[in-house]
Amino acid sequence: MDVKRYERRHSRWYETLLLGWSFQMFVGALVVVGFPAWERWGWAFWEYFPPVRSNTLLACSLAFVGILWTLRRIHRFPGARVSALIAPTISIAYLLVVAVLFFTREEYTRQVLFGSYLMSLGWFYMAFFLGRRYRRMKLGVVPVGRVRELKPTPDIELRSLDEPDLAGVRYDGVVADLHADDLTPEWERFLARCTLHHIPVYHVRQIQESMTGRVRIEHLTENEYGSLLPSLSYQGAKRFIDLVAALLLLPILAPVMLATAMAIRLDSPGPAFFIQQRMGFRGVPFKVYKFRSMYIDQRGSGFTEGDDDPRITRVGRFIRKCRLDELPQLLNVIKGEMSFIGPRPESMELSDWYERDVAFFSYRHVVRPGISGWAQVEQGYAAEVDGMTTKLQYDFYYIKHFSLWLDILIAFKTLKTIVTGFGAR
Repeated sequence: MDVKRYERRHSRWYETLLLGWSFQMFVGALVVVGFPAWERWGWAFWEYFPPVRSNTLLACSLAFVGILWTLRRIHRFPGARVSALIAPTISIAYLLVVAVLFFTREEYTRQVLFGSYLMSLGWFYMAFFLGRRYRRMKLGVVPVGRVRELKPTPDIELRSLDEPDLAGVRYDGVVADLHADDLTPEWERFLARCTLHHIPVYHVRQIQESMTGRVRIEHLTENEYGSLLPSLSYQGAKRFIDLVAALLLLPILAPVMLATAMAIRLDSPGPAFFIQQRMGFRGVPFKVYKFRSMYIDQRGSGFTEGDDDPRITRVGRFIRKCRLDELPQLLNVIKGEMSFIGPRPESMELSDWYERDVAFFSYRHVVRPGISGWAQVEQGYAAEVDGMTTKLQYDFYYIKHFSLWLDILIAFKTLKTIVTGFGAR
């Protein structure tokens, strides 16, 4: 019997070598760490290692590994524009190692560290632009069932297969609706052959999630480890990071908060703060603190009705756009009721409404609510009632992929939103 052989894209030995983690780590370290050291200390710098040299080289190496690891992990999430994340990721990594060296009073060479920073910028931008065409996934699509809903993106190329054969084309994987009634035995045998030749076969739902950043909410969906429960270890680490960051930021932002409170009081009668009962972590109600952005003498719904809501004051419109109205929630973070990143807490009225329409709505309370979240940076702060289903799909995606790397991506996107105003309500 003639058995057709298939070959996965980028599976040849030289492709595996050049695109692999080890090659990028080794060659990148030579450029980013080795070149600045050679330029400062000469070819034989490794023959003599006083503390000033070892500290500097260790700091450069740790920064480089952290940058490479972070960018590779963030890249797998939808909407991650790596080109926009390179400079801030590199800057933060080198600021962290400099801060550690400064506070531990260890000796280091500024010239080498700064040279390594510049080489990192050049190396990662060069790697990004040279590797763009190789990073775009090429997927073969079995044209049955729900795969017809898929649309190509800048990061994923979709090619419909006319028959159960790859026709000599190398693909990164094959997409099929494995639950489709019209998936014939010929297509099933084809998918089996693909797996035998180490070509991944993806169910359409996996690709939809990776392309949209949303999880369909017809049913509860387990996370990547096969569990409905987010990582308990990361929840503990995240709580520690939240507490330390909030305690550091509170005194720094106190003057901004004081000026905002004064502007609110001068703009319209009423208190500077708005306190509302919201549904929180594990379904426990709590009081959320915000700066007041609406008139107190106008009645309306229990939720925002959009940018043109007549209840919003002049100062309120500005602080909502810049997210200054969220600053008092640092107190909620310190108290452990909220996190910096997580699904936005809904009012009790909205929570009760959602609960009636979506049986497992309460699942979003399995993690702490956040000041910013995946739904906000992807969907924007539109009217809270509009797009309920879409917002929940984003929230469920966040819970399913609950991790440090997704939180870092959301933090970067939030900073971009604050600076540019995109997504602000």
